[in-house]
Amino acid sequence: MYVGIDVGTSMVKAAAFDDTGRELAVQARPVDLTIRGGFVEQDMEEVYAAVVAALSALTAAVPGIVELAGLTGQGDGVWLVDDEGLPVRAAASWMDGRAHELVDQWLADGTFETVFRRTGSAMFPGCPGPLLVWLDRYEPASLDSATTALYCKDMVFQRLTGVRATDVSDASMPFLDPRTRAYDNRVVELLGLAHRRGLLAPVSDPVATGRTRGGGLPPGTPIANGPYDLPSCALGAGVTAPGDGLLIVGTCLASLVATTDLDLTGEPAGLYISTDRAGYWLRAMPAMVGTAALDWVLSTTGVHHDEVDALLAATPPGANGVRVLPYFAPSGERAPFVEPRLRAELTGVCLESTRGDLIRATCEGIGYAARHCLEAAGLTGSLAVCGGGTRSPAWMRLLADVLGRPLRVVEGEVGARGAVLAAAARYGVALDTAAWTEPTAVVEPDAARAAYYAKAYEDHLARLTEARSRARH
Repeated sequence: MYVGIDVGTSMVKAAAFDDTGRELAVQARPVDLTIRGGFVEQDMEEVYAAVVAALSALTAAVPGIVELAGLTGQGDGVWLVDDEGLPVRAAASWMDGRAHELVDQWLADGTFETVFRRTGSAMFPGCPGPLLVWLDRYEPASLDSATTALYCKDMVFQRLTGVRATDVSDASMPFLDPRTRAYDNRVVELLGLAHRRGLLAPVSDPVATGRTRGGGLPPGTPIANGPYDLPSCALGAGVTAPGDGLLIVGTCLASLVATTDLDLTGEPAGLYISTDRAGYWLRAMPAMVGTAALDWVLSTTGVHHDEVDALLAATPPGANGVRVLPYFAPSGERAPFVEPRLRAELTGVCLESTRGDLIRATCEGIGYAARHCLEAAGLTGSLAVCGGGTRSPAWMRLLADVLGRPLRVVEGEVGARGAVLAAAARYGVALDTAAWTEPTAVVEPDAARAAYYAKAYEDHLARLTEARSRARH
């Protein structure tokens, strides 16, 4: 049996697979986010306890030897730990917005663009650069007491194995030079963090391996650390050929396109994620909010998830004039542009508007945002889609129409699956990648609806331009 661990933002999952890639069982444990005044934090002890609980339940439920385990998880944020990997403060999430004024300043003075031209990383408030600078200014004692500023999966890996390391995928934002695959010390200096350089975790290239000390897995289980959830999902969905893409409809709405072309001359946005293969990157446009936007609307309108498909089916394209710009994150947007002060907008609402109109308009808005990101990332080949949103067949049909292309739907624990494939490659274990990444279904777009949405997408871009202008004033 092979075990994949995916430490998500709101849910920790552990999945068991047989050697053909068949999913044997999944255990999941929720984890909380604390959101207040633009600060978004997580309790590291709660996250690690959820990992141990999920793994313990999984290994108890599925008999057999664990051949190896792969670990992935949410990226960005700052997870400060001591020598033993124990937290010195709560983790600052990738959704955190406290450092937005720093990003505004760097956008204005050219630092933002300079960093992108050197590393291919467009900083946003919840990435490690601005968060570390904010902590250095306002909470220096936290940095003084920390040994390492890790990423989520790295914290879990150190607790499980004692090994302190990150990988090239997590390190891609914002300090890694994608050509040398090492930290760019000039970027560290530009951000005023030279005196904190020692906090950056050693980059293991290829990904670090270790043996578990327990923590829900049998002691001595071989485990690999990474890549983080976006590239791990790309592996799990079989997105490896240049031009092919992946859309992750999860808490974050992430668009990834495989490429061998490192172009740092375009508009600074998103990032280039380095992979275990030198000369091969994922051009990533991870918009801040995906299913989290729909969840907020569902909660606000009192609609349950099991009602969504019927409401989408009963409401026409265009949602009877209701429109949603789905930029709900407290830190604004980071892809395919960076606008820290941008917020969501609902327009066209009147007393005749229904819950179905609001739900459909939100799903359409998320689809337009995805199309924008995929175009910016350079999608030319096939498109796979995964994440919690795939559980809604009606939403998948809507997305195929909005995007105007077939969707290779890959269901199940795609991130955990990719983590196992990465671990197998690292340990030299031969697995049938094609069988492990076979799509569950292919959803074709409707020609008439796709034509309608192509025009509506242009309207979305025009409204977005106006909203971005308002956000800056």
